[in-house]
Amino acid sequence: MKPLRTLLIGLGVIGCMGWLQAQSLPDTCYRSAEVLVVAIERLDTTTTATIDLDKIDYPSDQIFTFRGSPKRDMPQQGRLAAPPDSIVQVWCYQTESDNRTTQYGTWYGGAGWTGQPLYVEWPDSLFAQQRTASSAVTEHFAQREVIVGSLSGEICFLDFESGKASRAPYQTGNPIKGTPSLDPRLNGLLYVGQGVPHETPFGALTFDLMSHRIISCFDYDPKAWRRWGAYDSSPIVVGDFVIRPGENGGLYKWVAHPEADSMHLHTVMRYRVKGQKAAGMEASAAIYRNYCYTLDNHGNVVCTNLDTMHPVWYFFNGDDCDASPLLLIEEGIPMLYVGSAVDKQGEQGYCHFTKLDGRNGEVVWQQRFPCERISLYGRAREAGMFATPLVGRGDCEGLLFTNLCGLEGERGTFVAIDRRTGQIRYRTALKHYSWSSPVGLYTPEGALFVFTGDVTGYGYLIEGATGTIRFVKHLAANFEASPIVVGDRIVIGSRGREIYQFQVR
Repeated sequence: MKPLRTLLIGLGVIGCMGWLQAQSLPDTCYRSAEVLVVAIERLDTTTTATIDLDKIDYPSDQIFTFRGSPKRDMPQQGRLAAPPDSIVQVWCYQTESDNRTTQYGTWYGGAGWTGQPLYVEWPDSLFAQQRTASSAVTEHFAQREVIVGSLSGEICFLDFESGKASRAPYQTGNPIKGTPSLDPRLNGLLYVGQGVPHETPFGALTFDLMSHRIISCFDYDPKAWRRWGAYDSSPIVVGDFVIRPGENGGLYKWVAHPEADSMHLHTVMRYRVKGQKAAGMEASAAIYRNYCYTLDNHGNVVCTNLDTMHPVWYFFNGDDCDASPLLLIEEGIPMLYVGSAVDKQGEQGYCHFTKLDGRNGEVVWQQRFPCERISLYGRAREAGMFATPLVGRGDCEGLLFTNLCGLEGERGTFVAIDRRTGQIRYRTALKHYSWSSPVGLYTPEGALFVFTGDVTGYGYLIEGATGTIRFVKHLAANFEASPIVVGDRIVIGSRGREIYQFQVR
């Protein structure tokens, strides 16, 4: 185990996106944060608490966490030789199926929300070492690997080219709804959160790719302010720390030294708004330098200084916020985009889509989109925003793209939103609602084409500049999960048992 870790660390940072020589942001507490009741528990008093901003970052050409980076801005962009007009299936992998009926339902397999795959290109030396040292790799183990957490409870490993199992799947025992995270230091650690408690232990897992086993399981936290142990959030690694928001209301700062075979808890920040019960965090956190931005199912947006774990500012975004935020650096200033659902408002309400100054939580603009609950197969579903917006580049510079559920009577709507004003530039009706986060592909001329899916299994190619649907086809049972894009290939899971790769032509 040790030789692999040492070798991986020696390879250093791959394709860094640039926190080099960054300065820490101030440990300020704005008046907005005074509404919070906070308890900070530090368990490790020997390891420095300061985030080393120069030490590590995420690659821009691979996908190690939900939406590819700490900013959740999906830096990986698809490439096309010419404007596309079709989507064809390349391969389909079938997971196992969890058919157990419990008080939390039956979850089967494949992938649900958020369920995004990961994509890694193993360097030559690491590929060779894993091929000989790990007993779990198969004859299909290849340098381009896809990793997917499944509703079946499995962690699945696939050859990107063929869709065959590159390693034996690992059964965790409980459905995985969220997106795992691969440690960007390439030390062999994979962070996985379980979403539904069918059996114990249940909670936050750390998986070792070399030994093909779980080396850490943090299940029930007796000090948690909310009694729910799921972890749908996709963790982020900063320095030697792993940041994990929990659905139990705690923001956890773990230590994972690059050469260690285990983890330990450094600090926990638990919070609630005065007069309210603690809320859980299903959305993935966004991180800029030492500031961490979290959203919860009461609609609270909290900025936390990861050095001290002190809240910096607070904002209420109107309703349950499940969609992970988008963080962009605009003219040197971190800007946070957050969307909400229509949940606690009742059958009808507003999706609050808000742009905040990430330094202090001040509102730059806010749009309230009228939405109403919709039904599918006889069950009422929440409305609003569950997708994380896609950033427009090329001929769509200045635009954001996302999916809204139940907007003004439409079941599902793909919308282009002006980053400067928050106004809808255009809207395109989908056949049904979508929780899936869209991805973008670009021609050599910079024309953007967006792929997105809906919950009835239709896939769409949409012209980014105009909203025109260039291609639509029923491709699967249900696309709740979010896709990734590599070149002209899309990898996405479907509820049922399937993980697909499609080619955009």
